[in-house]
Amino acid sequence: MKQYPAYPAYKTTGCDWFPEIPSHWGIDRAKWSISSCQNGVWGAEPDGDDDLVCIRVADFDRQSLRVSTEKLTMRSIAEKDRCNRLLKNGDLLLEKSGGGEQQLVGAVVEFNQKFPAVSSNFIARMVASDEMIPRFLVYLHSHLYSGRVNFRSIKQTTGIQNLDSQAYLDEKITYPPLEEQQVIARFLDFKTAQIDALIAKQKILLDKLTEKRTALISHAVTKGLDPSVPMKDSGVAWLKEIPIDWATKRLRFLTTMSGGMTPSTGNSKYWGGDIPWITPKDMKGETLSGSIDTLTDAALQETGITLHESGRVLIVVRGMILAHTFPVAINNVPSTVNQDMKALGTSLDYEYLALLLRGIQPLVLSVVEESAHGTKVLRTDIFKNIFLPLPPPEIQKVIVKQVTSLVTKLKFQKQHIESVIERLQEYRSALITNAVTGKIDVRGFQVPSASAAKAQIQEEFA
Repeated sequence: MKQYPAYPAYKTTGCDWFPEIPSHWGIDRAKWSISSCQNGVWGAEPDGDDDLVCIRVADFDRQSLRVSTEKLTMRSIAEKDRCNRLLKNGDLLLEKSGGGEQQLVGAVVEFNQKFPAVSSNFIARMVASDEMIPRFLVYLHSHLYSGRVNFRSIKQTTGIQNLDSQAYLDEKITYPPLEEQQVIARFLDFKTAQIDALIAKQKILLDKLTEKRTALISHAVTKGLDPSVPMKDSGVAWLKEIPIDWATKRLRFLTTMSGGMTPSTGNSKYWGGDIPWITPKDMKGETLSGSIDTLTDAALQETGITLHESGRVLIVVRGMILAHTFPVAINNVPSTVNQDMKALGTSLDYEYLALLLRGIQPLVLSVVEESAHGTKVLRTDIFKNIFLPLPPPEIQKVIVKQVTSLVTKLKFQKQHIESVIERLQEYRSALITNAVTGKIDVRGFQVPSASAAKAQIQEEFA
């Protein structure tokens, strides 16, 4: 960050995560930056007579570091809690429980809404002390959250992360004078908004690429790639016209379909072998050469689970992912599957069948239903009777080759955009860290004009 100067003088702190700070900054335990830390409301019930907004961890906007109002929940709150636990603008909300393998507990956001609200019992409400600007403090805590300090304050209980609030607040933090906090908060609000706008534009480009890819595949497997070919009525309502030399046939006459199972998880001799056991959580790519969990030869011999040879088209038939996506993949090695999957053999070119099933995803999802247990299930009886477009074998291979080439180009574009987004996010995080720990001096910051701001961010991120 060459464009931002360092402070003229620093002092050592003895802290491993910010070893030096500007010489005029203070350092102390985080507890002294707040005047109170109060747990949220227990036992709130939905749809009561005295409904009040109850902020949950799900309402944390971890990007803007504020409360999101998109999906607020109303709860019936006891009168004593209504009086004693109402949130005020500038309150900081600390996530005490939740998280998961991919996300640490301990996020902090600022409450800045005009409506009356309380926080849930998974959240601690912190009130900034008179010596702290709440907005600066939330940025400082976001640095703690994204760093490694809260690793030392987390306790794991039955898969749920619980933050030891006392240990967390005993961590040391650094803070500048009050007026300087205000400038740093204003600087970060402006710069993060700039970066977020750039990220949003890149994500729009990603969405457009996804739409382009979907449209390309859909058109290729239903109309072909040669616009000069004469068309005919397919006789199928959803398909309409197809190339004149194509036919239509029900899926059941083009494929064989078989499923899988889960060997006893209590029998250790069935697990940890060399045989892939594919489940919906493995369906992340279009080709599969392995799986998270594997089986042994004993599992094959003693349970009767089917080993599907390579070149099978694998689909998910049960799982919440079917609410929005129909995963399709090809196994490159002999594999087994669990009961939520089906393996399809086919008289078609198997790569074409996989492409075709991806191209008709909206149609497939239309025959997904909700089971008695609440999960999503593909109605395979209806699925098998779907009429599919059937090009001649040589055309199937041409479509696969041409679509693969075009999709590969789109993939490279997608990877480039994702790389830009990753760099922007890293820059954003580094900017917050450097500002709240005094590595850069932004005391002279003034909000620039729109044209100057655009030029500046382009120069910074070049």
